[in-house]
Amino acid sequence: MNLMKKTSSQVGNFRLQALPTALHRRVRAGMRPILDFVFPPACAGCGSPVQASNLLCGQCWSEMDWIEQPYCAVSGLPFSWDLGAEMTSPDVIANPPVYDRARSVTRFGETARKLVHQLKYHDRTDLACIMASWMMRAGSECLQDPASLVVPVPLHRLRLWKRRYNQAGLLAQSLAQQSGLIYAPQIVQRIKATRQQVGLSEDERRSNVRGAFQLGPLPQGGLAGRTVVLIDDVWTTGATLEACCRLLRRADVGQIYILTFARVVEPLQKTI
Repeated sequence: MNLMKKTSSQVGNFRLQALPTALHRRVRAGMRPILDFVFPPACAGCGSPVQASNLLCGQCWSEMDWIEQPYCAVSGLPFSWDLGAEMTSPDVIANPPVYDRARSVTRFGETARKLVHQLKYHDRTDLACIMASWMMRAGSECLQDPASLVVPVPLHRLRLWKRRYNQAGLLAQSLAQQSGLIYAPQIVQRIKATRQQVGLSEDERRSNVRGAFQLGPLPQGGLAGRTVVLIDDVWTTGATLEACCRLLRRADVGQIYILTFARVVEPLQKTI
């Protein structure tokens, strides 16, 4: 990445990542004018100049395919026409999902792909904050229980060692901080080093993640009856999310909500 394209937030996060959160925020706020002068804020999508770090320029904003109502009250998949606020899609009625409700910020379009790629592969961990804030807005109805556990879809330890961070974990941690809910990354653990899901069919994806997850250390009082908010960056076929949900159901949790940043709406759409 070209050094001059790094945003002030990115540099600030790199320098201050070891500081306690509250001190981090104060020091970063004090340094922002200097950092913005040295590294001018750039659009998180295309890198063009903007007024503040991690905002989108007008062009990239207009290219985001935000998922707004009307959509299925359960799956969150958009309808072609308005059937009413609490209408459920025929697919959900015929095949009730393992989760209780799912919401996503945007369809997986070109700008969403850029944001996910930068977060996931190019060390733009600073993007997690703004992406999580959009997820909070999209899934506000799923964040009403103050005792909810915010759980990221985990990476296997080998992949985590190679990538150095879990993008779903960054989104979940930021969302928990912004919402005041409980960040619980240890609850679901990936014990099987699965193949990359990219390029696999829906059946192959389900087979790939079968037996890949187990429960980790549980919070005080266990999971029975607790609300879990499961977080991931992109929902493709849902095979990974479904495997995590089934594991949580066996632990007798209460409500399971899924929040993702982007979602593949068209089944044949090419993903990351």
